Order: sequence, then structure tokens, then C-alpha cells
Amino acid sequence: MDPLGAPSQFVDVDSLPSWTDAYEVKQLDSHPNPVGKAQIGVRSPFPCRKDINEKIILWKGDVALLNCTAIVNTSNESLTDKNPVSESIFMHAGPDLKDELQKLKGCRTGEAKLTKGFNLAARFIIHTVGPKYKSRYRTAAESSLYSCYRNVLQLAKEQAMCSVGFCVINSLKRCYPLEDATHIALRTVRRFLEIHGETLEKVVFAVSELEEATYQKLLPLYFPRSLEEEIQSLPYLPADIGNAEGEPVVPERQIRITEKPGVPDDASDEEGLEADLSFIGSHAFARMEGDVDKQRRLILQGQLSEAALQKQHQRNYNRWLCQARAEDLSDIASLKALYQTGVDNCGRTVMVVVGRNIPVTLIDMEKALLYFIHVMDHIAVKEYVLVYFHTLTNDYNQLDTNFLKKLYDVVDAKYKRNLKALYFVHPTFRSKVSAWFFTTFTISGLKDKIHYVESLQQLFTAIPPEQIDLPPFVLEYDARENGPYYSSYPPSPDL
Repeated sequence: MDPLGAPSQFVDVDSLPSWTDAYEVKQLDSHPNPVGKAQIGVRSPFPCRKDINEKIILWKGDVALLNCTAIVNTSNESLTDKNPVSESIFMHAGPDLKDELQKLKGCRTGEAKLTKGFNLAARFIIHTVGPKYKSRYRTAAESSLYSCYRNVLQLAKEQAMCSVGFCVINSLKRCYPLEDATHIALRTVRRFLEIHGETLEKVVFAVSELEEATYQKLLPLYFPRSLEEEIQSLPYLPADIGNAEGEPVVPERQIRITEKPGVPDDASDEEGLEADLSFIGSHAFARMEGDVDKQRRLILQGQLSEAALQKQHQRNYNRWLCQARAEDLSDIASLKALYQTGVDNCGRTVMVVVGRNIPVTLIDMEKALLYFIHVMDHIAVKEYVLVYFHTLTNDYNQLDTNFLKKLYDVVDAKYKRNLKALYFVHPTFRSKVSAWFFTTFTISGLKDKIHYVESLQQLFTAIPPEQIDLPPFVLEYDARENGPYYSSYPPSPDL
């Protein structure tokens, strides 16, 4: 009770009805574009589980008023964002919160950081930073938003919290489509509770009136409250339902990591033991795969068949891909050193690499390799071209030849087969010499695909200017060196 006997403005989560308690059978006719009628014998990948549904609460109200172990604050990288959720939390928490936030020294996109709740009813506040959404960077935005929810839940698990109150992390300022973001939020929470359900008693989705309808519509897809609701919801699940932890994946990726693709059902047990086990886990035991020393000896003796070599390479690549999906790569994504843009004159996807944005001496290059695989895996299934901007790079940005060799050795065969051209923009004499030695003596298969491009005018003969997002410094450099032929073309504002 507040002073003078006034009722407290804070809301006890134990007094709120769970998703199961609030159950009302509703038809899903409001869902647009149904895929088709689900068959009775087909179960949803998110089956009805009463034990999980009882932990879920949908509540229309201010997350700052929830009396639970922790509430979630959505902010910017400096933790100073002024959005309705943050402002309410700051107002109720009191001035001590600002002082503590200064000690955190910011928060990267996708990360989660913890502070005390101060004057809030909640003991803790978990601060996270949602991604800025642009359609051409959709994959990176989806991964970052997934990381927000996953890292919040992981932090709650590590701190032995009983209940967490989520605001809608994708703020309007960051332009993330509400329905797309809600899919990620709900399935990430669902998958987490499937694996670590014993660690949390309550998960509250605190929504505004504008957001409530979307959550009401999508909650039955991931938290069906009866077999009937599960069957009704099945046709409305999106094509990408994420991996075992809810992380977004492109459909093509799922195909290649299915168990024993293309292997007959009557395959021998010995063959089954050789199947790729990378999807099981990332720990050492899960990576065991027979007598590795024997395989290496056979390779050295030239006795291992080409098919066996290819199979071994595919297993190795799948392990890298599995790890890339599990890692938090938001710090590498924030560099904007690799991104997808439009198509070239032949209709092939254009991928851009910005050399100056790669601080080689400061970042974990293995994470950079993982990020490349994470972004490129679904791109490389079709023909594509790479545009590498060497513009204004220096020793601080030079990729080591050992790293490039490792990258070339690790990637799947489709990367090499479907790469049709590599445009090396604004090369220096030194970089040309290095590239010649590298492609002649280390990676001979790449030599014929490299095209040295001295000016943007030359690049635009292969890729229309409206199909490529150019960093502003590249435009300025080219205009200075080659004249303002295309300098009036608007650059991408985020690069």
C-alpha cells in the first residue's frame, strides 16, 4: 500500500490470468492468406503444452508497473533512448537508475545488461537494444532481435529469476514490423521454455492497446491451448520457424542440415554412424566422428576417395554453420562490412564487402568467419557476385592471407561454384600484386573471376547504380579521383 492507504499502482504478476486461464476458443479466420487446411494427423512443431502455457501471461499495461523479478527495458546503444517504455521505467525507478546506467558504458545491439530496479516493484531491470530494421538487412535484423530475447532469457536463467516482464523490444523508432517481430519474440520464448522451462515460473508480455491484437492473433501459433487450437493454427505458421532455439534460419539452410539427406532408409548402421552430427550440439563430445587420425592418414596416403573427402568437408562446414547460428554475432554485424544489396545486369545477387570497415587488429577474426558463413549460406545457393571496396584501406584493415585461405577452405562447394565475379574496386598496386600471388599460388580457382575496377563508372557497366548501396566515403573518393560522374547518386545513409 502507498501512503495514506492508497492502493499501490504496481501489479502483482501472480494476480494476472495465465494464457491458459484466459483461454477462449477462437476461430482464426482473421489470419491472412492461409496456406491450407491442416490434417488431423499432422502435429504442429509447437504442440499444445499446458505446463508452458501456464507460465505465459499477456497483459495490456505498462511494463514498469509489473511486480516481478525483472522487467525488460528497450533502449539504444548508449542506453539513453527516450521511448514510452524507457521513460516510464526511468520515472518510476528514480534518479539512481541513470547513475548506474553510466557505469555500464552502453550496450550493443542484441546484448542484454542488468541493473537493479531501485524504486520499481521489480528487483531488476534487463536492458537490451533492438535492431534498426531495413528490408535489405532483414537477415541481420532478425538475428539481432532474436539475440535480444534470447540474451534476456539467458540472463534471467543465470540469475535464477522467477519471473520476467517483457516489453515489446522492437520500438516504433527502429521501424521493425510489429508482426514479424512478434513471431520472433514468441517462438524464442517458446523454445527457451521447452529447454529451460524449470528455471522460469512466469513470462509476461506487457503490450499496449495497439500491440495487443497482434499478440492475441499470434500467441495461439506458438502456445496453442488445445489440440483443436493447435490444428487450426498450423496453416498460419510462417515458413521460417527458426531452429531448435527459435533463431531465424533461411529455409534453404534447414534442408542441408536434415539428418542423412538423400540416404535410403535401409542404409547400414556403419553409414549411419558417419552421418553429420553437427546439429546435435557444439560441445566436444557432440563433435566426435570416428577415427580422425585414421582418416587423416588415408588422406596423406591418397587412399580416401573423392566422395569421402567431400563428405568430410561437408561435415566440417556444417559444424561451422551450426556454430555460426548459435553465436551472438551482433558486434560483427554492426561493422557493416558485409551486406546484401541489389542485382547485377545478369540478375545475380550482389554482396558488398567494405574493406575499411574491417578493423582486423581489434575484432575476433574467427567470429568474422562465422558471420560470413551466417550471412552467405543462403546467398551462395544461387549465382552471386562480390564487390570488394578496397577504398582507403590501410594496414589496419588488411585481411591476412592465412585467414582468406582458411575461409576458402572452410566454405561449402556452392560458394566457389556460384561465385561468378569478384569486383576489386579502387585497388592499389600493392593490393594487385598481393592478389596475384594469392590467386596464383594459394587459390588458383579464384584468379579468373577477379576484375579490377578503377572507377565507379566502370563498376556501373556491370551493376546499375540503383542496385548497389555505396558507402559515402567511396563516392567521395571516386569523385575526387575520377570526377563526379555518379557522385549525385544518393548514398546509403547507414554506411
